[in-house]
Amino acid sequence: MILSGLSVIHFGASLVAALAYALSAGLGHRLPHTTASRLFVLSWLAHGAALLSGLHTDQGVPRFGFAPALSAMAWLVILIYVLENHWYPQFRTRWTLFGLSALTVVLAVIFPGNPLHAQTSLLLPLHWTLGIAAYGLFAAAVFHAWLLRRAERLLRMAAPTDETPPLLTLERLTFRLVWLGFVLLTLTLLVGWGFSDQIYGPQFAFKWDHKTILSVLSWLTFAYLLWGRHRLGWRGQKALNVLYLGSGLLLLAYVGSRFVLEILLHRAS
Repeated sequence: MILSGLSVIHFGASLVAALAYALSAGLGHRLPHTTASRLFVLSWLAHGAALLSGLHTDQGVPRFGFAPALSAMAWLVILIYVLENHWYPQFRTRWTLFGLSALTVVLAVIFPGNPLHAQTSLLLPLHWTLGIAAYGLFAAAVFHAWLLRRAERLLRMAAPTDETPPLLTLERLTFRLVWLGFVLLTLTLLVGWGFSDQIYGPQFAFKWDHKTILSVLSWLTFAYLLWGRHRLGWRGQKALNVLYLGSGLLLLAYVGSRFVLEILLHRAS
């Protein structure tokens, strides 16, 4: 049975998070502001507890996979969005984010990932943290890019909206997230390349596999985007298309490869 190996804490926290997110997505706009805020805090804290409790099996063996990676990415995206909503009150709560987050929590329960081999080191949590943070920042940048394009379309249709900050502010926020994500992605790759044998064991030292190639391609794509914006003044759809391309490559690098290994090939590595 899929759920038999999960701890009670992990399953309970996941259930609370998924239900609270679903209620926020479906009923949040009808609830009083204070009630909606408390419901969100409950869902976000329960989501974090589910992530932490799901990093190990009942026997204490570290595990990870494509679904926990998506769940962690969603958790970080919501944190970034809420912080921005505090700094820029023009943002309105996006119930779609809560619905997608509920989905990632459920996926992480159904597909909790595979146990890792016994030779992993203390550097592994650092590698994970950097990688997940980079994923979350680029996911937030993609979400901002979608908001930017939506605001531009509404403006051209003479139907301006007060749900987002001014276009220039939103554009600056998008590329700040890209810059931060690029720095963290660079650190992730450097740690992975420089300490791969310590992190995963000598038999898993650095090699040019599909995950590495896709990660490097995504890094090059983001570097190209930042260069084009700095030197050539890229803006608008061209810059956003490059952002989407780099984010897609990065998503395939880990989430896509782990999905194939875990679900299609039923392999741990």
